[in-house]
Amino acid sequence: MAIFMAVCRAFTARHATHLQHDLVAPSSQAAPRLPLLPRGPSLAVTVASPPPRHLPAGPRASTSASDLSPTPPSERTMTALDLASLWAGLVVGVPAYYLAGSLVDLGMSALQGVATVTFANLIVLVTLVLTAAPAVTHGLPFPVLARAAFGVHGAHVPALIRALVGCGWFGIESWIGGRAIFLLLPSRLKSCQPLVAPVPGLGAAPLELACLLAFSAAQIAVIMHGMEGIRKLEKYAAPVLIVLTSALLAWAYTSAGGFGRVLTQTPRLTSGEFWKLFFPSLTANISFWATVAINIPDFARYARSQADQVLGQVGLPVFMGLYTFAGIAITSATETIFGRVISDPIELLGRIGGPAMTFLAISGITLAIITTNIPANVVAPANALVSMSPRRFTFAKGALVTALISLAFQPWRLVSSSESFVNIWLLSNSALAGPIGGILLADHYIVRRTALDVDALYSEDRGSPYYFQGGFNVAAMVAMAAGVAPIVPGFLHKVGVLTSVSKAFVTAYNNAWFVSFFVAGAVYCLLCGQREMQAKPQYN
Repeated sequence: MAIFMAVCRAFTARHATHLQHDLVAPSSQAAPRLPLLPRGPSLAVTVASPPPRHLPAGPRASTSASDLSPTPPSERTMTALDLASLWAGLVVGVPAYYLAGSLVDLGMSALQGVATVTFANLIVLVTLVLTAAPAVTHGLPFPVLARAAFGVHGAHVPALIRALVGCGWFGIESWIGGRAIFLLLPSRLKSCQPLVAPVPGLGAAPLELACLLAFSAAQIAVIMHGMEGIRKLEKYAAPVLIVLTSALLAWAYTSAGGFGRVLTQTPRLTSGEFWKLFFPSLTANISFWATVAINIPDFARYARSQADQVLGQVGLPVFMGLYTFAGIAITSATETIFGRVISDPIELLGRIGGPAMTFLAISGITLAIITTNIPANVVAPANALVSMSPRRFTFAKGALVTALISLAFQPWRLVSSSESFVNIWLLSNSALAGPIGGILLADHYIVRRTALDVDALYSEDRGSPYYFQGGFNVAAMVAMAAGVAPIVPGFLHKVGVLTSVSKAFVTAYNNAWFVSFFVAGAVYCLLCGQREMQAKPQYN
């Protein structure tokens, strides 16, 4: 909590300068603030010999390089409405619906589920705003900003972790989209036993896998149009998705005879059982967007101003709260309509309406998946690959690699039940996202006091303030390991590798994001403080 309060104080004290797009030159002494310029001639004093080495992604000289270069003012056109529309497209998707339905499936009432989700997203909103602020000021993407805390080479570590999680999510979204395609296939094709029988050891049928590959290919085709095409798709897709969700909500209201029973539903959990479920569910909901909160700079770098960034980000808790209510209300209504809880919207759509209605509904779900999957789960992995090897990868090639890696996650297993989706996939993700977020915020607001040298972020020169030890910041690596370590025993217990562990480790796993975030941030600040104390005698 102390770290959180310090971050908030630093943000309020320093980000008046961010609003003016200022740049602080890092130094052991106080440095004058210089006006930020898009990557043109440097205003800093240069050393004649040896010449500084620059990372290939520095200058805006090629397609792959420009993907990671500072966004010039002429391209910073994203308004608060654009960013809110982005969040609307991200929120209105099948995984968010499935998450809401899973809370009901696990025993929460509708009101308990909505309150849990809304509270979690208010917490995420704080991290979103704080992480996005330097990106708006300097126009930098996540892989570049991460170099300040992790080093010019060490930044590949959090970028790859974020990328791997994104690959897993891409697989889950694509699997759901593939199931939507499967639902539209002719009955004769779906009744062919060799095509629908699960492959031994794989757990998925050949026809299901073919639908997964077809849906993935369709998304790659959209990605080839670049970020501008994605932003346009988000802008026009959001209203369509809201209308479709409202139609499904109206159907549930009419068929169930109103939401009175849903809203007045007696909780199935006792007070003790609710709190036992609440904290893992809170962590899972934070984890749902925690990885996007890490790489939100990839989008916020295009914002016109900090005001647009902050107002646009408010769309997350607003839309998530409304959509969660819709998802939970519809899921709760299925118990009245069908006699059992149906938390899977694909299964639900297969049981309602005629062919025309099903086609329209599936088309809406397909649009929802694409507008969620590409921004949330493709941008970060693609940018990570460009950052690692800009000569080999462009954004489009990185997206293709993301789609291929996603198959290795076997997404059909990750969403096979509410237990595996919430308590294994989401909670384990939070243990990886938490330390990265804690270190990034602690470094920017507490250690550096928002000072950032943009030119140095693109330099491999050994004298660069972000070169550290061979390009790696050991303090960040140790802090990340310290944040993940307390979560590992609980995870191994959850997946059945360890038969029993201490209750403390179970509690740590159930609160994985909070534990990993604050432990990593605290350890990082401690190690950086010790490094400064050791450097002072040498300087004197």
